[in-house]
Amino acid sequence: MTLSDFDQEIKTRKRIEDELQEPPRYRVLLHNDDFTTMDFVVKILEEVFHKSPSEATNIMLHVHHSGVGECGTYPAEIAETKIDTVHARARAAGFPLLATMEEV
Repeated sequence: MTLSDFDQEIKTRKRIEDELQEPPRYRVLLHNDDFTTMDFVVKILEEVFHKSPSEATNIMLHVHHSGVGECGTYPAEIAETKIDTVHARARAAGFPLLATMEEV
């Protein structure tokens, strides 16, 4: 392999790496309110975000004390789907639980 072949190989690999960048990630956040029960929040964290019972409880307590807590980090489409699922389940149960997302 000549030097120019090597240079071309490096340029090609660099271009491919640039084209294959990871999609932007988004944090999904739950917001505290005065009506949604703690048990329901834990259930959402376990069922929608696949958290263990202890992890779900810790996140719920953080939301309760801090006003907001992170459920996970996902690509945009997955984050939007999880938020829609949280809102649908909360409304069906009669709770105003709010979930939002922000870019990492």
